[in-house]
Amino acid sequence: MRDVTGSRPARGRGERLGCVMMMGLDPSPRAAGGGGFAFVGRRRESGLLRGALQHPPAVVLIEGEAGVGKSRLVSEVTVDLVGQGGRVLYGSCHPLREPFPYGPVIDALRQAGPYLPPAPEMSPLAGVLAPLLPELTDHLPPAPADVQETGAERYQLVRAVRAVLEACGTAILVIEDLHWVDEATRELLLLLARDLPPHLGLVLTYRQEELPPRAPVLGAAYRRPPGTSGAEIHLAPLTESDIHALTAAAMGPRATHALGRILFERSAGLPLVVEEDLITLSEQGHRGYLSVEVVDPVTRLDQAVVPRGLREAVTTRVRGLAAPAVAVVEAAAVLAVPTAEPVLTQVAGLDPEQGMEALMEVLGAAVLRESQPMQYGFRHALAQQAAYQTIPGPRRRRLHEQAIAALRTVDSPPLVQIAHHFRALGDQEGWLTQAEAAAAQALGLGDQGTAAALLHAILAEPGLDEDVRTRVALALSRTATYSVEYTASVAVLQRILADPQLPTATRGEIRVGLGLILTSQAGDPAGIRELENAIEELGEQRPETAAHAMSHIALFATFRGQPAAEALAWIERAERTVQASPDEAARATVHADKIAVLTQLGHPEVWELIDRLPREGRDLAVLRQTARALYNAADAALDLGHDDRVGALLEQSQELAHRTGAPHLDAICRVLRQELAWYEGAWGDLEAAYASLFDQIQDIQMLEIEGSLVLGALAEARGQWSQALKRYTTARDAGDYAVWSADAAAGIGRVRLAQGEPEAAWAISAPATDNLRHNGPWLRASAVVPVAVEAALATGRPESATELTREFERATEGHDAPAAIAHLHLCLGLLLRDDDPARARDHFDRARATFQGIGRPYPAAQAAEHAARTLIPTTPHRAAQDLTEIDEIYRQLGATFDAARCRRTLRDLGEARPSVGRRGYGGQLSPREQEVAGLLATGATNRDIAHALFLSPRTAEHHVASVLKKLGVTSRQAVRDALTTNNP
Repeated sequence: MRDVTGSRPARGRGERLGCVMMMGLDPSPRAAGGGGFAFVGRRRESGLLRGALQHPPAVVLIEGEAGVGKSRLVSEVTVDLVGQGGRVLYGSCHPLREPFPYGPVIDALRQAGPYLPPAPEMSPLAGVLAPLLPELTDHLPPAPADVQETGAERYQLVRAVRAVLEACGTAILVIEDLHWVDEATRELLLLLARDLPPHLGLVLTYRQEELPPRAPVLGAAYRRPPGTSGAEIHLAPLTESDIHALTAAAMGPRATHALGRILFERSAGLPLVVEEDLITLSEQGHRGYLSVEVVDPVTRLDQAVVPRGLREAVTTRVRGLAAPAVAVVEAAAVLAVPTAEPVLTQVAGLDPEQGMEALMEVLGAAVLRESQPMQYGFRHALAQQAAYQTIPGPRRRRLHEQAIAALRTVDSPPLVQIAHHFRALGDQEGWLTQAEAAAAQALGLGDQGTAAALLHAILAEPGLDEDVRTRVALALSRTATYSVEYTASVAVLQRILADPQLPTATRGEIRVGLGLILTSQAGDPAGIRELENAIEELGEQRPETAAHAMSHIALFATFRGQPAAEALAWIERAERTVQASPDEAARATVHADKIAVLTQLGHPEVWELIDRLPREGRDLAVLRQTARALYNAADAALDLGHDDRVGALLEQSQELAHRTGAPHLDAICRVLRQELAWYEGAWGDLEAAYASLFDQIQDIQMLEIEGSLVLGALAEARGQWSQALKRYTTARDAGDYAVWSADAAAGIGRVRLAQGEPEAAWAISAPATDNLRHNGPWLRASAVVPVAVEAALATGRPESATELTREFERATEGHDAPAAIAHLHLCLGLLLRDDDPARARDHFDRARATFQGIGRPYPAAQAAEHAARTLIPTTPHRAAQDLTEIDEIYRQLGATFDAARCRRTLRDLGEARPSVGRRGYGGQLSPREQEVAGLLATGATNRDIAHALFLSPRTAEHHVASVLKKLGVTSRQAVRDALTTNNP
């Protein structure tokens, strides 16, 4: 850990004044960041790091092998930034860290006190950290009510950490040695990197060779969000000239080229090894300046008979210590982590007085350092490993035994370390006992990452007892289901299920977790097969879990458009299975799924069931099911046309998601809010909102598909047909959910009709409606039906149009589905449009009124346009009046293509407004040019503009050229910025 000024604490060698003075090192504060040695060969890397951190938010990844100088680079740059008023918080990962939630990040936050406002000014979210950061009592609000479930605790901690970092203002968070990070901390850092506080720089260092092959350092693919600066820096070994410069800075004229060459060859360019050799040279001289000594340094290295590498350098330095000091070094090497003096002394086999004197000698020789107050260890992992390898086997065994005895005597024995020593002894029984206890301790503390690593290691042991295997596998599966990155969870659960020795019922319970993740987060129907297999495996041994699987199958069947009777049969079976269970959470799960199924089917009594859902209580599992039921109800309500209910349902669901720790649910609520904004006609910020969601939320299929559907509809309304078709096709191909497929087909069909290609519209919409016929979700995917009816009529298939409409009408009977009713009136109006315009107009008016009642201005305007067009043959003046009003609605919405279509009809009727392209605007954009500029700003091509505004290609090209000239830009990409500047 480092102090808040940004420079490292003394590494030990700074305490040895003789070492610094003999080497002729610069003792100034500028040099102190690197322990006295010059900083060489890193100009480019320093510039990259400094440049990124000077423009927060920023994420910088620094990769390089052990000893290459990652920490030194960070130290040098952050020291400079601290001198300019920056604030730096440091944490580091350790291979034997004891359980503590987000330990490296919490260590860093302990340094934040001077930068935080008083507790009343802090976000209430930060109170979750109060029990973990007693040092910040004056700066953190009170902790909230206890959160009993691990998932909730983890999610609240993530939000709290971000709140504290944001309160620090302009700051840099450095987490070192990320190759040793636990999964929970890795996940926190991934989420943080995707949504940084605006003034935070995040720096992560790691060794690529310590990661699994092709594994991303953050556990999932990461790309910086827009507006986030950063860099990925690979630190290569220093060159021979760099090594000579380092040596010359330390030794002055005694740094010959021959010495630089031998140091380079021995170190392979690793500055850490060079520094060790330079210290070794100083120790082989007398306790004065090297310049007093006449012996050539190259000769000294040769006389030291030190082979290449660090192990021999460390051995040479330890060799001059007294026997008790060597014992302390060996004890520290076996303990492997910074340790208190009494434990070091006991493991070394010394009495307290001997231990103190030996420790003083070791510190004086810079072999160990005080890395934390009253905690002593090696300066770096390489030195510890080198010292450990020099200890003879029998001596190592005795030291590990003494370490176990010593660690068991301390308050709160470090179970992870004790387990490590049992394993080093080859004691499998002792290792398994301690590892399982350590995993339980980690889970109790909310440290999922440490627990998962231990549980994986236990399952890898051969000949594991069946009870232990069952217990450990279940514990590991429960940690997996809380992962934000569902792909990692799937991989964990599949590895567990691959174990042929798992008991059948245990396998079933774990398989349910896999099925839920595959269906809920990945949208993969393979999850249903997993759930069906799990039900058979569970049998009657675990009815609550089996009932959960049954009700989820019912829900998924409804989502996928399976027959309603099938879904209802699964729900009824689930209710029977769990009816006698004392498990309230299990009953709540089935009830939540039942509400979701009934909502999708448009059952009129479902709203009363929703109103009776519990919103308060201490059982977080029950409240989480309420949150899920509320979201599913909101999703179905939006499809059915109960838009007025959606906002409140989402608000309640998100509040419970925050309270109970359900990040996935919070994310999909945010996605659904954007679809609601589309229907409400709030289009201004949709593209930016989706861009932000795409950057912040990963691996949620719903976002990709719903975003493509909404952005496709937005492009369609603007007349950008190629872009619209691309978006709709993406949505159609991304998943097989019946509602998504039907909505994508509706969009493609509408574009094809607008392009004058009714056969293509029929070819895409007819199969979609056939799917609805056979699979049932008419009410949630009703927008495709009027598209298919219009395409059938335009291609000479009136019988098909009539049959489809009648079947749709029967499907809506007795259901509370306003959107489907509005679409039905559109179908009826289309059927009557040519033969009975008056009755057709009545149906179009009823569709308009229904859409208005729902709160959807765009389809309401389109229905009104249909009604107005029925008046053209008989009362064109009244039709023109209506179309003029509709044109204005389209303009306000931003539906450029629809507005242009109305104006073209008005021109045909002789009722159009004065030409928008008349001369006299000088350097200002004419109204027509403003329309063209608006389309250009959204990425429209000349062809898109011509289609959207009913212009010839040449006229569109002329308008584009005029817009570019008047705005003073030379590219289409600059139009958006120019419009923003001119119209702030």
